[in-house]
Amino acid sequence: MAKAKVKIGFAPTRRSIFSAPDALKYADLTRKKLDELNVDYVDIKDVNDEGLLFDDEGLEKTLAKFRAEKVDGLFIPHENFGTEYECARLAKALNVPVLLWGPRDERPEPNGMRLRDSQCGLFATGKVLRRFKVPFTYMTNCRLDDPEFERGIRDFTAVCNVVKTFRNIRILQIGPRPFDFWSTMCNEGELLEKFNIQLSPIPLQELADEIEACKKEGTEVRKVIDYCKSNMNCDIADNLLENVAALKCAMKNLVNKYGCKAVAIQCWNALQEVIGIMPCAANSLMNEEGIPVVCETDIHGAITSLMVEAAGMNEKRSMFSDWTVRHPDNENGELLQHCGPWPISVAKEKPTICVPVAFEHNGAVSAEAEHGKMTLARFDGDNGEYSLLLGHAKGIDGPFTKGTYVWVEVNNLKRLEAKVVEGPYIHHCVAIHGDVVPVLYEACKYIGVKPDLYDPIEDKVKAYLHGEDVSFDEV
Repeated sequence: MAKAKVKIGFAPTRRSIFSAPDALKYADLTRKKLDELNVDYVDIKDVNDEGLLFDDEGLEKTLAKFRAEKVDGLFIPHENFGTEYECARLAKALNVPVLLWGPRDERPEPNGMRLRDSQCGLFATGKVLRRFKVPFTYMTNCRLDDPEFERGIRDFTAVCNVVKTFRNIRILQIGPRPFDFWSTMCNEGELLEKFNIQLSPIPLQELADEIEACKKEGTEVRKVIDYCKSNMNCDIADNLLENVAALKCAMKNLVNKYGCKAVAIQCWNALQEVIGIMPCAANSLMNEEGIPVVCETDIHGAITSLMVEAAGMNEKRSMFSDWTVRHPDNENGELLQHCGPWPISVAKEKPTICVPVAFEHNGAVSAEAEHGKMTLARFDGDNGEYSLLLGHAKGIDGPFTKGTYVWVEVNNLKRLEAKVVEGPYIHHCVAIHGDVVPVLYEACKYIGVKPDLYDPIEDKVKAYLHGEDVSFDEV
């Protein structure tokens, strides 16, 4: 899947009592740096002769341009002190993530004059943004060539991608939740009212009809069968493999028909009576294409998957998992496992389509995932309050088990276990290779969700986001 595209509105600002030539110089230097970093940004050079934000006329033109371009975030470099009220008005009207930064000021002139006072302006704008009740991200007052600048820009772009994704979620719900899974119930109306998260529910029969249509057409089903035989060990009869391929094609068609970004499927047990297989292998194929499919009609799990992949700029695939059992030897080890929905690209071995651990029907997948550093997350809520559980883990060795699985170690499993049991979380989470904890934490301020770190690292996360050199290597 291609890297996510995020468009940033670039609105450099100045104030009249400081050096306009110096502000112009630093605005151009900032543009040059953004170009070097391949940032997709909308400039305001055509808004006025200076290409800077400092008055009401420029504000209106800038706002109109950014709205027309549908920017996903707003970057307001204070090239000198800046005009805080114009910045705040623009940010309030756009309602997108805001990045506040200014280039580090030079040594005063020999005569004692200072040309910019950018840091002082940042303090002023931060206060006014709070008065306007506009959440914002602050990147430390640094030089353009400092590593903090590049890191801050890339993290902010990822934050914008999470927010854009979260605000445009529509999930294909295939069937109601299984009766036994009261834990995966959700409040559809509340998700819509609070977050504009939309569901597109369809009955199992509509899925079955689409499967038959895909089989009749045949071409795409054959391509999927060939892909499976090339990339997986197919310990499954040919007629059942055809069902797997047709299910994958049917879900893809229905996702496109209803304009959805993810799927939550009632994976057992009525589904087996309709199509005769477990859907796990088909789910795996969809997940590999960057369309998250989660089990047991877990709507909150689908939301989590979209958020986590967005935090990684859609370049890595996620693993929808059960917190399952504790490691037999490692006191802080835990088994992340599910019957087989994980994408092929996360596996450390060639996956096998087979029979799962707890069911009789074929169509599951078995493979251990690659080890390495991971982020674990779970969006969930009850009683009208929503939060995002998140933290770090690393893959470790452990016993073989059926399904798609990986043993992970966290800093303190007892603490994590208590978080999950006491809620509002359940036995499902989403894992992804890499560290996207700071990005998800920062994105929460823009979407009305409480970040809930399962380790006491909030100060470290904030320090990292503010440009400090922080290590999260405890696990």
